[in-house]
Formats: sequence, structure tokens, C-alpha cells
Amino acid sequence: MVKKGATYRCAECGNEVAKWVGRCPECQAWGSIEERGDARPVIARVVAGAPSAPARPIGEVDVETARARGTGVSELDRVLGGGLVPGAVVLLAGEPGVGKSTLLLEVAFQWAALGRDSGPSLYVTGEESAGQVRLRAERTGNLHGSMYLAAESDLSAVLGHVDAVKPGMLIVDSVQTMSSPQVDGAPGGVTQVRAVTAGLVALAKERGLPVVLVGHVTKDGSVAGPRVLEHLVDVVLQFEGDRHSTLRLLRGVKNRFGAADEIGCFELVEEGIVGVPDPSGLFLNRDADPVPGTAVTVAVEGKRPLLGEVQALVAQSYMPQPRRAVSGLDSARVGMVLAVLEKRAGLKLGDKDVYAATVGGMKITEPAVDLALVLAIASSAENVALSPRLVAVGEVGLAGEIRRVGGVGRRISEAARLGFTHALVPPDSGRLPDGIRALEVSNVGLALSAAQHARS
Repeated sequence: MVKKGATYRCAECGNEVAKWVGRCPECQAWGSIEERGDARPVIARVVAGAPSAPARPIGEVDVETARARGTGVSELDRVLGGGLVPGAVVLLAGEPGVGKSTLLLEVAFQWAALGRDSGPSLYVTGEESAGQVRLRAERTGNLHGSMYLAAESDLSAVLGHVDAVKPGMLIVDSVQTMSSPQVDGAPGGVTQVRAVTAGLVALAKERGLPVVLVGHVTKDGSVAGPRVLEHLVDVVLQFEGDRHSTLRLLRGVKNRFGAADEIGCFELVEEGIVGVPDPSGLFLNRDADPVPGTAVTVAVEGKRPLLGEVQALVAQSYMPQPRRAVSGLDSARVGMVLAVLEKRAGLKLGDKDVYAATVGGMKITEPAVDLALVLAIASSAENVALSPRLVAVGEVGLAGEIRRVGGVGRRISEAARLGFTHALVPPDSGRLPDGIRALEVSNVGLALSAAQHARS
């Protein structure tokens, strides 16, 4: 029975509904609808109040207070758009063990080593003891006299440390472990996460203090907690990486101070985490002798072109249902490419096991990898190796045509820089850089023929 005058609101997105339902119709979250009590009457008139500061012409607004300051970690600065802006709140999310705390310990060290006039760095941990963080800092060589460390899980205690240390940068690891004594609920709950984040955002804006928050993720990879958490902060960063690979990618999801499509590359080593300014070599296997079933493509992550190697293995199947195994690629697109090769290129794969993968833990899901996948599968099926200096970029349609993709010029320039001499590209790709021979191919048949000529 619906209570008269009661309202129901989603704890995740704030959407209001007339009655309780099991799933929010706005954000599709289950079990997030809460009763909010009697509905408050709508205020018909709002009384004007005194503004905090008079409005000024936009040309007279001081922009120096909004200038980004470098953190000393170049790959992080690339994603942030130059560094940390005073008063900015950055949310860094990632899976457990991916290296979030190690990265931020490096950031705290670099900030302290730069000797900022704004103050030292303050690292507050709610997940570990101060001794555990101290041991990790010693192991990675991130010890400095201007680094301050505190183990707290109470927001009021964190504010007390800020008053005592007067830092130039604050790191909170993590926001889900913090709690505010002014609101009810367990740490990590919707109410507590919202209150803690709002309090830290107010602190950052009031004092011009850059704050970096560590956030947990759910099993599907999204930021844990209420959706409003991502709206409250200024920057949302996603730290990604395969547990079996040392490569880590820092991806910008939201950025109020710069481009939101940049990525930074890091490598996790025994001594800590280091930036990789030129990561293309991590995804290539430069053997002396070409091997059938390998092709090179150029993916674009954010604004950065990255060369990656696609491998395919086609073998005779002895099972009633041939096996299809995919790693690092979109399995649906791999299946589509197999169908196009059989229908449009006459390649018989119906009784073959097909395995397709990328090298170095790289994940490529964009359609530009289709042409390289076509060449790798055909090369393995015919047991003929491709030229090691050939790169292929293009999307494959169901009719067997090669379709245009974005940023072909940037992709081919990166391939030419790394010593590739031939490239297969879609028609009408525009002006391409010198130093590499680019051949436009309009369908998969022409692409396979051109790859054979490039080999010879």
C-alpha cells in the first residue's frame, strides 16, 4: 500500500518515483529505491540573498589561480591536462591490486621533491596502517621529508590533519573507508560516501587544495558508490591493467580542466611504477623471422596511436563444433570477420579451429583492427608469413568492403616512425605522411593480394 504524501527516491541517481519499485527506471539499479517520508511543499518564491562575490566581466577574472601545476609524474600530467589545478578534486578508480596506491605514493613523493611553495603532500590512508605504507614507500624509494602520512578513517580527523600540516596536496586512500560522524550509515555506504565526498569537495574549493581520492570499482568495472560521486568531483580517472601483465593504462573518463580522452601508460616493476612515454614497443614481437598468422595494426587510445600485434592460429578441427577463442579482441567482430572471409574471399574456415589474440596484454576493440585481423587469419590459414614491415588499418564491412576509420594520418605517422615501410589503408584516407608506402584497398580481396605483393 502506497503511503499518502510519501515520496521514493533512488539512492544512486536521485530519481524520484511515485511508489516503491525494485529497480530504478532511470539508472536501472536494483534495490536502490528508498522512502523519503512526506513530500515537502514546493516553495513558490525564493528570496534573493547576498552574493559571495560580485559578478565581473569574464575578461577581468583572474586565471592564475586555475593554472595546472605539474605533479612530477609526466604520464599522469598528460591525462590531467598539465597537472593538478588548485581546488580540483580527482577521483582515481581501479580494481584491487592494479597499483592505485603505488601510483599515488609516487605522486606524493614527486610533489614533495619539487618543493612546492603551496605546502607538502599529505597521504591519508584508511585501508592500511601507517607502517605498511611506510614499508612500501621504502621499497619503492619514495621517502621524502616533505611527505606526511596519516592513518585515519574519520573525516573530522582528516580535516584536523589538514589544519596541522597545511599541505599543498591531499591524497585520501580510499573514499569508501572514510566516514563522517554527522551522518548515519556504515563506511562505504551510499550516505557516507556522498557525505564524505561532499565534505572533501568543500574543503578543496574553500582552501584551493587539490585533493585526490581513491575509489573502489564494482565487478563490472564501474566506480562503486552512488552515481552522484562522479558528478561531485572534477576529474574521474580509471586505472586499468591485466593482473598477468605489467602494463597499466590510466584513462581519463571526465575532466573539467582538459581533454577527457587522454591516456597515460605505466609499467609496474619491482621498484614501483614508472611512466612509459613510448609504449608501442610493448605490444610488438619483433622476431628475426616472420611467423605466419601475425599482423600489425595501429590503435588509437585517446589521442595516442599505439602499434599492436594481432595473432591468429587456424588449425584443423576434430570436434563436431569448431572452436573459436579470442583474447584481447572483440569476439563478436572476430566472428564477423571469419564470416566475411568465408563468404567474400572464399577462405574455407567452417571446419577449422580459430584462435585470435593480441600481444602484451593490449586490448583492441575498435573496428580499425579488422583489416589486420583479416590478414592474420588468412596468413595462418595459408601458412604464409606477412611482411614484417607491413601495417594494416581499416574497418571491414559485411559486404567485404574496407571502410574508413578516424585518424589514419596519425596512425601511419606512428608506424613510419617505428620503421614500417608499407601500409594498407581504406580508400579516401586523405593525405598520408611521407616515408611509408601507403596502398588504398577497397575490399578484402584486394587487401589479401596487396599483402602478398608487399611480402615479395
